[in-house]
Amino acid sequence: MPAKGPSASAQGYSDPKPLKPAEPIMTTEKPETPSTAPVDHLRFHRPHAHLNTTFGDDKFALRAEAFARFFGTPAFLGAQTLIVLLWVVLNVTGITTFDVYPFILLNLAFSLQSAYAAPLILLAQTRQAARDKAQADADAQHREALATANTERQAQAANTTAQLLELLEQNTQLTEMTKSLTERIEGLTRELHAHICQNPQR
Repeated sequence: MPAKGPSASAQGYSDPKPLKPAEPIMTTEKPETPSTAPVDHLRFHRPHAHLNTTFGDDKFALRAEAFARFFGTPAFLGAQTLIVLLWVVLNVTGITTFDVYPFILLNLAFSLQSAYAAPLILLAQTRQAARDKAQADADAQHREALATANTERQAQAANTTAQLLELLEQNTQLTEMTKSLTERIEGLTRELHAHICQNPQR
């Protein structure tokens, strides 16, 4: 009989060890979520920012606005009343006679004041009306945007609810199928056990 060759252990070879599957690397880092830009709640009002001032944004308009605002202050009314009283007393008592009765120069001053004050007041009212209309339009656009966003959120909620109901129905069907298969397996197991018990020698 031919001699057997040296075994694998005699030649110094050993059976290779099975390689272990690589374990998945667990990371604790959260996935980066896209940053959402902050919502500009005044985006509908900014196109009408030029109407914020009463007469405009240039230097003359700002001074005219300050002058028109000063007309309605208690300081202006008090100062004007004091000046008129001094004017009348000085001219009536004879301390000075630059504008004696019937105070024509004083009437001219009041007429000049009215000539400038009336257009400024009318212009301020016109700008205020334009500002109110622009603000109302911006508010309407804002409300419409909010209503649209609310409708979209409601539609998404309804879609999510429908998907949850569908998943629940599928889960119920799978539970019923699992129960049916369990009952069939149990019945087959009983039949097999009874068959083996009746013919133990086979």
